[in-house]
Amino acid sequence: MSRIAYVNGQYLPHRMAHVHIEDRGYQFADGVYEVVTVSSGKLIDEAGHLDRLWRSLGELKIAAPMKREPLKFVMREVIRRNSIFDGIIYMQVTRGVAPRDHPFPDNTAPALVMTAKRLSIPKAAKKAEEGVSVITLPDIRWARRDIKSVSLLPNILAKQEAKDKGAYEAFMVDDAGMVTEGSSTNAWIVDQDGKIITRETSNSILAGITRAALLRELEEKGLEVEIRNFSVDELQNAREVFLTSSTSYVLPVVKVDDHVIGNGHPGSISLNLRGIYQDFMTSGS
Repeated sequence: MSRIAYVNGQYLPHRMAHVHIEDRGYQFADGVYEVVTVSSGKLIDEAGHLDRLWRSLGELKIAAPMKREPLKFVMREVIRRNSIFDGIIYMQVTRGVAPRDHPFPDNTAPALVMTAKRLSIPKAAKKAEEGVSVITLPDIRWARRDIKSVSLLPNILAKQEAKDKGAYEAFMVDDAGMVTEGSSTNAWIVDQDGKIITRETSNSILAGITRAALLRELEEKGLEVEIRNFSVDELQNAREVFLTSSTSYVLPVVKVDDHVIGNGHPGSISLNLRGIYQDFMTSGS
């Protein structure tokens, strides 16, 4: 857990970090967030995360809390004060504090909070070696999933159902029977011909930063990826399945609902892609 948090201009001990009860993030989920991986002391894909943060703010018409360079300084200071070598930094921006009313308040300063925590690299590596299981659930979220909003209740319900069923993640399915994404991840399959497939970005899914980085790396290596929607049937009968996120990197999936994927062990393509992404992280790109 973060020992030092940043709250609206102050670095505070975590136990003393508070926001106002009329912060619109608390009352309306009127805010956005980003999670950036820290690996060997380096921020991974920082520019991509900040680009997405600014896009989310723009879509909700929330002013940026500060310019990018000062924000980058605060990020590094939070990492330094918490002695993070491998971990994550979490930042959240809300519309700010105002008397409770649905319309946007006038002249309200946005609120910024930031925390950091360590991650267990050995534990993450073990998951990759063994693979994880996922379940499928109906996608009940709102129609603007491209915005990284703090309004995550449907995601939380999906993640909890996965946990209750002994699974790592829940892949959500739209009304047409097509897989959208995980509750906190992007979904990928490898078909029986060895073709890598992932859904196209739109308002239906979040444009994952890890997803984008992996796509760039694969393009540079001349590896073909098919960008299209895929069904639950394709998912359950895929040669390989994996997911991507800032904290999971590239993580093989060995079971979907009651269907064992492949031979029940992480596939060679998924493991190769994980290695490609880890090389990207090590390169400091």
